[in-house]
Amino acid sequence: MRSFVPVDPYILAIVGMVGLATLLPLHGQGTVIGSYATDAAIALLFFLHGARLSTSEALVGARHWRLHLVIFLATFVLFPLLGVAAHTLAPHLLTPALWAGVILICISPSTVQSSIAFTSIARGNVSAALCSATASNLLGIVMTPLLAGLLLSRHGTVSGHAALDIVVQLLLPFVAGQLSRPLIGRWVARHNGLLGLVDRGSILLIVYTAFSDGVSHGIWHQVNATQLAIVLGIDALLLVIVLLITNFGSQLLGFSRADRIAIMFCGSKKSLASGLPMASVLLAGQSVGLIVLPLMLFHQIQLMTCAALARHYAEATEEYSQSAVPVLVKAR
Repeated sequence: MRSFVPVDPYILAIVGMVGLATLLPLHGQGTVIGSYATDAAIALLFFLHGARLSTSEALVGARHWRLHLVIFLATFVLFPLLGVAAHTLAPHLLTPALWAGVILICISPSTVQSSIAFTSIARGNVSAALCSATASNLLGIVMTPLLAGLLLSRHGTVSGHAALDIVVQLLLPFVAGQLSRPLIGRWVARHNGLLGLVDRGSILLIVYTAFSDGVSHGIWHQVNATQLAIVLGIDALLLVIVLLITNFGSQLLGFSRADRIAIMFCGSKKSLASGLPMASVLLAGQSVGLIVLPLMLFHQIQLMTCAALARHYAEATEEYSQSAVPVLVKAR
């Protein structure tokens, strides 16, 4: 049964986190605690996914090269082409710093935690999404600086700590979950609602901590309302175009429904967690706070939009399953 609430309560919760971060951003020790809490939530998320997924499912996800190639092309080819096209068509629509921020969105790697969470909520191919999103972040350590040098006329290097963080926060918990399957695999399968709670809770925590960081750096004092509205419009247009292309393109390529969900959610995401530290290195000496604003806004738009899409796909799957039961019984 559908809710009578006109707006998805989960979207309201995300908006609430944005409002809370704006009014009460983390400072000092609170920032440190928030960072540790986010890391712990992400690690728990991947541990539970590792415990739930069978080893054979994980290996199948890793071997799904066509799906991974489509997501890679969406992340590091389609997005940059769209960003360059937008700048070419309307170079004076934004200031150079804000246009640099739009390009930064387009060259950043995909998110990991929210891509997996939304794919899971939407009943998509979680194992393939896990492999693709993780690979995107690892490849982004090389691809993002190269694309930045090409499109932003800036050259720089990215610290190897980013790769270490991916291994420690994502891969190791997943492997630990895989190894613990003989002990807790059945318990996790029986308590699938717990995994959904961790999915949603981790995203809410990420929204709050990420937006707190930007507010603490005075983002809202560096841009006027007109520029902000234009940036929001460009961000939303980029997201809609990529969602449509990945959705209908994957259908034309003959992917299954579960694979199409993974392609759409992984291929349309951009990582604030990876984009911000990369920007601070690649764009050192520039107005980094202003440049990362489009990415911060895109991050919030993609979370709210994909939360609604994930819920829609989950409800559609549930309704289809319920309607199929009488047909199967009658066929017997």
